[in-house]
Parts: sequence; structure tokens; C-alpha cells
Amino acid sequence: MAVQVFLLAFLAVTCSIALASDPNSLQDFCVADTNNPLKMNGVVCKDPNVVEAKDFFMSGLNVAGNTNNPVGSAVTPANVVKIPGLNTLGIMMVRIDYAPGGINAPHTQPRATEILTVLEGMLLVGFVTSNTGNRLITKTLKKGDVFVFPIGLIHFQQNIGYGPAVAIASLSSQNPGVVTIANAVFGSKPDIPTNILAKAFQIDSTIIANIQSKF
Repeated sequence: MAVQVFLLAFLAVTCSIALASDPNSLQDFCVADTNNPLKMNGVVCKDPNVVEAKDFFMSGLNVAGNTNNPVGSAVTPANVVKIPGLNTLGIMMVRIDYAPGGINAPHTQPRATEILTVLEGMLLVGFVTSNTGNRLITKTLKKGDVFVFPIGLIHFQQNIGYGPAVAIASLSSQNPGVVTIANAVFGSKPDIPTNILAKAFQIDSTIIANIQSKF
């Protein structure tokens, strides 16, 4: 009887393993077919027989982004929109340009860890741990320095040098799902009710309404 129970348990475990999904790609590549209207988790694959080298290529990351905006930074993505061959490979990268004093405002990527390398200038970077402590972890980075922002945590960068700064960041998702905190909280459509935000931030509703008007 004990042997029969063991066999049943073993079969249950092995059957569960056999039915588990494979997290890795099951083909050499899945170049995005941007003309296909079908929506899925990712983008439909182009016929591999018509795939070309240009599907895995983009140029332009040598060109500085326009930082003439309220936050003083610009993000230039190298993602599946620009490189169809990235589809299903679980990676993308961005160039970030910062004017003096410019910031990459506090934001989160719920689907990706980020690793950032400073190419020029000096950055103050940091992230905040989850509600178990809300600890702020910061570091000043110089040219050649590398910093990691763990998946899902709120993080930021600020140019604290006297001239422009440039960084390259790689992310572990083809679509990290960037959520800029200020935009999401104060610029939602429609607005989050002011009384909710006033209670959350412990400030007057008129102040909340004034902030929302700027977004």
C-alpha cells in the first residue's frame, strides 16, 4: 500500500512538471510582424524565411536626446518597435541624456530589472525598498560606473555635474511597463479624486488640485 501511495505521489509530481510551460523561446527568433493586427503577449512572429539583418539592427544611439523639457532629460529607446528582432528575447536598452540638474524622475518598471552605465558626467542615482522599510539606497556615479535597479522598485537619476550627462541602461524585458510616479498619481485620466490624494499625502485638497493641473 505504501508503494502504491509513493507511486501516485511521484506520478502527480512528474505530471505537473511535464505540463509546466517552458519560459524560454522555443525557436531561434521571433521577429515582430508589426503589420499583423493580431494582439498577443508580445508580437506575432514574422515568417522566418523573409527575416533580414535589418530586423536585428538600429542606429542612432550616438545622437543626443532633446533635454529641453521640464525634467531636463530624454530617453531614447532601443526596443522592439525599433528592433523587431528583440521580440520574445526579454531585453531592451535605452540611452538617457541629462541636462545639468536634469532628472530621470522617480519611476518603476514592474517587469524589468535595470542595469545602468554612465558614459559621461556624474549622476546621483537611487531606489527605495518596498514597504517593509522604504529605505532609500543612493550612490554617486561617475563615467564608467555601473548601478543596478531591482525589478519593480521606485528609482531615479539626477545629473549633479556641471555639464551634460549620458547613460546607457539595459532592461530585462522587451516591454518593462514604465510607470512614472508623478504622472500616474497626478496625471491620470480621469483624475484620482482629490480627497483621496489629500488623505494619502496628508495635505490640503486645493494643493492636490493645483498639482494635478500641471499634469
